[in-house]
Amino acid sequence: MAAARRAEFITDITITVDEHNYKDPGRLERILGPYSCKKSGSCYKVSGGFEDLEHLVSLLQAEKRSSPAARGVTQPSERVTRVTVSAAVMDYIQQKCPEELKRIQGTYFLIERQPDTGRGKASDSVLVTLRPRRGSWDPVDGPRLEFLRQRFLSFYQRTASDTQVVSLPCSPRHEKELPGRFPRLLFEAGGHKKDATVTGHFADVAQLKEFLAQCSGGKSPSGKASSSSPKPSQPGEEEPCPICMEPIVGREKKTLRCKHSFCSDCLKKAFEYKPVCPICGEVYGVLRGLQPDGGSMDVTKSSSSLPGYEKYGTITIHYYIPDGIQKEEHPSPGQPFEGVARTAYLPDSSEGRLVLKLLQQAFSQRLTFTIGRSTTSGRNNVITWNDIHHKTSTHGGPSRYGYPDPEYLGRVREELKVKGIE
Repeated sequence: MAAARRAEFITDITITVDEHNYKDPGRLERILGPYSCKKSGSCYKVSGGFEDLEHLVSLLQAEKRSSPAARGVTQPSERVTRVTVSAAVMDYIQQKCPEELKRIQGTYFLIERQPDTGRGKASDSVLVTLRPRRGSWDPVDGPRLEFLRQRFLSFYQRTASDTQVVSLPCSPRHEKELPGRFPRLLFEAGGHKKDATVTGHFADVAQLKEFLAQCSGGKSPSGKASSSSPKPSQPGEEEPCPICMEPIVGREKKTLRCKHSFCSDCLKKAFEYKPVCPICGEVYGVLRGLQPDGGSMDVTKSSSSLPGYEKYGTITIHYYIPDGIQKEEHPSPGQPFEGVARTAYLPDSSEGRLVLKLLQQAFSQRLTFTIGRSTTSGRNNVITWNDIHHKTSTHGGPSRYGYPDPEYLGRVREELKVKGIE
């Protein structure tokens, strides 16, 4: 439920419409008139929310199908787009957010998952393929497919930013009863003498840790017992807290600016992990990440251009995080971690320079990198990206983390906005 609500806050989507695909450019211009759009050459870039753009795509579909020129176009039998994502986050989405995933793909397309064979056996990534349900290709499927891709990526990134994957010691008895007690969490049994892997929203993971601490004799921070679902409210009784599922006592109630209410103790505990509303994700205060200290972010510029931005030069970002020892806030305190050097590229356009300032702010708030497991090598205790996607190649398109990718700057701004940077 929380994941579905968070998706409703994703309002900044852009689609590209090429007037060459329409018989009457004047009529196309009138259709696009009520929308926020910019024209570059023969293409319009239209921005808006999900519902507005879905309605626009329906209008464009009808206009194309009424066009003799469109009926005469021969298209390939099938076109697809592919996205590489975290296997753990995709497991969580497929098993805990199936209705939201179904709503995103709609009636025209399928979202399918395959192993990411290009990354080797140790990969923690999977390949998600977005394709039409039918075998033939309709001219309107191009805009629809790009719209679907952006919608899926936005939902995935929002979910990933609030999702924790942790290993916790669980007795055999707990392994059987915990999935029923915490239905919003995804459990993977560890087997004999192995910790269980738990995936879910950070507030739910915090509640699980509190429950396990109680069971092991530890003192509960809030002093409340966990519950898998809210108790029925009696007349005059407070609504349950979305975190602990217990009735909120009036003097303990804390209502946020976004109008969501929680127990004060529960909200304080959640904010210790991340100062965002556990329901809608609105940021309160300044997020601080777990990126190790001592790194650097250097910027240079050149006159060479990136594909899709031929009128502009290139901004090159050089990141460097040295080797070090993990602190208490990191996954394995006292253990060494392996540093990293990364290079990323932006167009030296007005929007590219704006994104650069936002990325510099993210780096200063220690949000760009974290310590974890490498998705390419499978090794633990290494520096990895922290859900702010960068273009690490100048060419190759999205599948090679390069350009051209006309929607990249908008997507990365959305990722940064989720972290309170805008």
